[in-house]
Amino acid sequence: MAAPANKTIGDLSGKWIMNKSLSSNVDPGLKLQNIGYLTRKLITSVTLTLDIKQFSAPPSPPADASAPAVIHIEIDQTGTGGMKGTSEKRCLDNVFRDHKDWLFGHVKGQTRWVKAEEVEDAFLKSGWLEGEEEKTGPNGETHVMSYVESYTDGWTATQVWGFKTIEGQRRHVRNVVIAKGSERVELQLVYDYISS
Repeated sequence: MAAPANKTIGDLSGKWIMNKSLSSNVDPGLKLQNIGYLTRKLITSVTLTLDIKQFSAPPSPPADASAPAVIHIEIDQTGTGGMKGTSEKRCLDNVFRDHKDWLFGHVKGQTRWVKAEEVEDAFLKSGWLEGEEEKTGPNGETHVMSYVESYTDGWTATQVWGFKTIEGQRRHVRNVVIAKGSERVELQLVYDYISS
């Protein structure tokens, strides 16, 4: 289902479901991240639903809690049949924070607002809607950029989030590059809006 006009990078709150038929096969990316065969098969067999909450609050540690409020994006993922996915707690201030979960292990990541011209990688910056109606970040940004490094498995994952026209409909999309040494996997993940 197309994203409503009021759903922008400035307000992603709501439920979104991954459109597997329009998204890349994630198995090569998971393999590069050292996820085992059986876990990869389980993940690729389910459809993920994202429950996103986007809000303003003081920054999370290690930032000073007395600093000005920043935007947070918290995501709980659930697979078909209620399978528990990972939880993401992103603070859009570009500060590295540690995170541990059952799937990706011990990682550090940072998240920030970006404009298209700030994205250097050709794949990450490709295909986005960049009109005035998309410039809903605090300073007119059209994207969220996330960068994650694994402490244990040597991979990095860079994501750029925004909106694209896919099969004639405006949809929430994440362009993802997973890299490890000289290897690189490019993924486009497409999400359909379900409800607020």
